[in-house]
Amino acid sequence: MLKEIVISIQSYLKAHRFISEHKLWRWILIPGLVYAILFATGMYYFGKSANGFIEYVTSLLGIQDFVGRWEDSWIGFFFTFSALVMWMILMFFYFSLFKFFWLIVGSPVFAYLSEKTASIIEGRDFPFSMRQLLSDIARGIRVALRNSFWQTFYTLGLLLLSLFPLIGWTTPILCILIECYYYGFSMIDYSCERRRMSVASSIEYVGRHKGLAIGNGIVFYLMHAIIGIGWILAPSYAVVAATISMYETES
Repeated sequence: MLKEIVISIQSYLKAHRFISEHKLWRWILIPGLVYAILFATGMYYFGKSANGFIEYVTSLLGIQDFVGRWEDSWIGFFFTFSALVMWMILMFFYFSLFKFFWLIVGSPVFAYLSEKTASIIEGRDFPFSMRQLLSDIARGIRVALRNSFWQTFYTLGLLLLSLFPLIGWTTPILCILIECYYYGFSMIDYSCERRRMSVASSIEYVGRHKGLAIGNGIVFYLMHAIIGIGWILAPSYAVVAATISMYETES
């Protein structure tokens, strides 16, 4: 799996050269700008609502008064840090919902980019079919909804675990890995669909190549650390890199 993670990460560098060489920037920048604006707006309001949710939960459970009495002790530190961990998990959860919303909205662009990348790599044209494109879009939406359900299920479980000091502190790392896996899964599935693999076969394929999915998701998230330009490039780079990584694995 480690080898596949490395292949997937390196595929982003190859994706950048690929996009530049074949002048695919219009398919990168226009949807990227829309994504960046929606992402910045959403995360601002998500952050405010997360703070309100934590205050509500701590007040409902009486934790706030308890922590106040032990504010200067290790107990107070543990619960305060646990609240921070909970906030991080909520932000991951919100980001997850936004990400899958974008996968649904952006599925026409992602399906086209994946097909265009494969067409150039293989040196042949895939005949355009509106029926096939609509099928690819519908497939992308189904997979996004399926992955959203399972990721939400696991994230809610981790959110409950985060309430416990010490043990709950590991949950943000687990959330990140789950996020990376399911986002990479959606990117890889565009290539699986083009190869006429059923959803079940795609699930089996990604299950055997977890490293490709995790590596793709890792770089996608790291690109968000580059405020502005990283947000613009991350979504489309991810689908091109995922397509390239599959060919790299098979070569």
